[in-house]
Amino acid sequence: MNLFPTNSIQNPLLTKSHKIQDTHITLAHGSGGKAMRDLIDDIFVNTFDNPILSLLEDQATFNLSSLLQQGDRLAFTTDSYVVDPLFFPGSDIGELAINGTVNDLAVSGAKPLYLTCSVIIEEGLPIETLRRIAASMKAAAKNAGVQIVTGDTKVVHRGAADKLFINTAGIGIIPQGVNISARNIQPGDAVIINGELGNHGAAILIARGELALETNIESDCQALYDLVATILNVCPQVHAMRDVTRGGLATVLNEFASSSNIGIRLEEEFIPVREEVKGVCEILGLDPLYLANEGKLVVVAKREDVASILSAMKSHPAGKDACMIGEVITSPPGIVSLKTIFGAERIVDMLVGEQLPRIC
Repeated sequence: MNLFPTNSIQNPLLTKSHKIQDTHITLAHGSGGKAMRDLIDDIFVNTFDNPILSLLEDQATFNLSSLLQQGDRLAFTTDSYVVDPLFFPGSDIGELAINGTVNDLAVSGAKPLYLTCSVIIEEGLPIETLRRIAASMKAAAKNAGVQIVTGDTKVVHRGAADKLFINTAGIGIIPQGVNISARNIQPGDAVIINGELGNHGAAILIARGELALETNIESDCQALYDLVATILNVCPQVHAMRDVTRGGLATVLNEFASSSNIGIRLEEEFIPVREEVKGVCEILGLDPLYLANEGKLVVVAKREDVASILSAMKSHPAGKDACMIGEVITSPPGIVSLKTIFGAERIVDMLVGEQLPRIC
C-alpha cells in the first residue's frame, strides 16, 4: 500500500494462501519489506479483493465515461476514526470507518462508489484483532455497495498511538438535478430526523467500562445511502441533509442556521430519545442533543413535501422512526431554539468543547 508500494515484491506472489505467522504487529510489518507485504496481502488485499485493488498500483484509476453516465458532479470526502474502544455494542471501528465516509457522501445526494483505507497500527496489536476489523470493513462495504480500492499501512512504536487509527476517503457521483446544500434552506421549511438520537454516544460511553451501568444500548452505526435514495426518489428537491455525528443534532442545526442566516425552532416533545439514553444523560449531566450518532441524518425540506418524505422514510428500516422535530423561522437569524415540554423556550448553542472524546 501506497495501498501498496510498487517498489515491493509484485504479483504473482499475491495469493490467498499467503498467511502471516506472527500473532502480533511488529515494527517489521511497517518496514516496507516482506513482513509488510505479507500483512497487506493477507489482511487487506485478500479481504477487500476487487478488480481495481487487485492491480496493486500506487493509485486507483477509473473510466470517466462510465462515471459520467451516473451523474454530472463528483463528491469527495475523507474522515479519520480513532474511536475507543475498537469494539463496542452494535459495531466496531472498521464498520464505523466505512459507514461514516459513505454517509458523508450520501447526504450530498451522491451515490458512494469507491473508498480508500489507510491504517496506522500500534506495535503489539494482535493480528487477529486486525483481521476481525478488516472483515468488518469488508461486510460494511458490501452492504453499502462500495469498493475499497487503495490505501496505505503504517506501523508506529508501542505507545505512539492507541492500538489502531483508520482513515477512509471516498468518492461518489451526484445525479443531475440534485442540489443539496444548507444554503438552500428557507423560512417555513420543516426539520426531519430519521430516528432516535444519542445511541452511539451512550453505547461508547458504557463500553469504556468507566460507569457501573448495564444497558442494552447499541450504536446506531449504519450506511444511509439507501435511505437517502429513497427520500430523493419522492422528493429530489430536498433543500439540505446532514448526517448527525460528533456534536450531535445541536451542532448540525447551528451549522445550518449560520450557513443560511435563518433560525430553527425545535419541539422537544417530538425529538426521539430512548429512555435508557435519557437516563445516562441525566446521571452524567449530558444533553442528548449533543451526543454523537452514526446512523442518523437530518433532512430540511419544504413543508408541503413533509408527508411524502416521512412516508418514504418510514418504509425503510433506517427511517422507520422518522419524524418532524422542528421548523425553520426567519428570526432570530443564526439561532437554534428549543421549545421545551414545559412550554418554555431556550437557545441551543453550538457544542463548546467535547462531551465525549474519541467517539468516532
